[in-house]
Amino acid sequence: MTKPTHTTRSQTIHLACAALCCMAAPFAATAATDYPNKPIKLVVPYPPGGPTDIVARVVAQKLQEQMGQSVIIDNKPGAGANLGAEQVARSAPDGYTLMVATTAHAINPSLFSKLNYSMTKDLAPVSQLTSGPLVIVATPSLPANNVKELIALAKAKNGGLNFASSGNGQSTHLSAELFSAMAGTKMNHIPYKGSAPALTDVMSGQADLMFDTMLSSMPFVKGGKLKAIAVTSSQRSPIAPDIPTVAEAGLPGYEAIAWNGIQAPAGTPKEIIDKLNAELKKALENPDVKQRFEAQGFSSAWNTPAHYGQFIQSEVDKWAKVVKASGAKVD
Repeated sequence: MTKPTHTTRSQTIHLACAALCCMAAPFAATAATDYPNKPIKLVVPYPPGGPTDIVARVVAQKLQEQMGQSVIIDNKPGAGANLGAEQVARSAPDGYTLMVATTAHAINPSLFSKLNYSMTKDLAPVSQLTSGPLVIVATPSLPANNVKELIALAKAKNGGLNFASSGNGQSTHLSAELFSAMAGTKMNHIPYKGSAPALTDVMSGQADLMFDTMLSSMPFVKGGKLKAIAVTSSQRSPIAPDIPTVAEAGLPGYEAIAWNGIQAPAGTPKEIIDKLNAELKKALENPDVKQRFEAQGFSSAWNTPAHYGQFIQSEVDKWAKVVKASGAKVD
């Protein structure tokens, strides 16, 4: 019996590989066609009741209606939003465990000396969900009513202004550090455990100002207990169109947004990610969803997995520079 030649062996291997690829393609297509055939878990790395949790529940409800399967919210707060992210990064890449990511997840790679997951390698982008500004609010007695006056006051005041934040390394902290760096001012950071105690001290004058979410701060602005200086996005907010942006009011090029998005474990089949992305597009275009987001100070912000991945990388790079300049670190 003649032994197979080297060429014959190579042909055999190539044919086998081709056969496996042909077999795998229908399996992937079937997985996407059948998906979802059981409940989906949506991990929220924050406590119930906050802005991210509210966004997650709006999206979960709409996906459940569209896809005919339960979408269960699983709140996993802790470690600066890293606990939930790590859990999802280690989950099976089958589309049944997803996470709501935030600006914090772009900040954390630079802020924490060691993470047990990589935002860009262990988690796959599905789509952005929301985008919204922070708002600079100040104690009513602060002798600055706009961005130019705020910069001048920060430069003139001996010892600098004091700004509160909801925690070291949060967007409410680093948005102010970015402002200081671009304006050439000095401001002293006072971290709190959450927005509520921070805002209380700004209202009483214990701190001069704060960069905060519109959801938590605007009721106090409307009540006259705080004054709004500017919003941090590149465009004015539809829920407060009379408040100028930082860029237009005196600091060109400044932008800092709060955002949410959906991540899946890396390795999740492209067909499943594409199906989720299409369902999210449909959900985020729903007028009721848009209205409910706007009530929280957010706009719907669907994009493709590729564009969302590029956006995440740009955010990681942007905040790495701010973290480095501020010297902020969390062990």
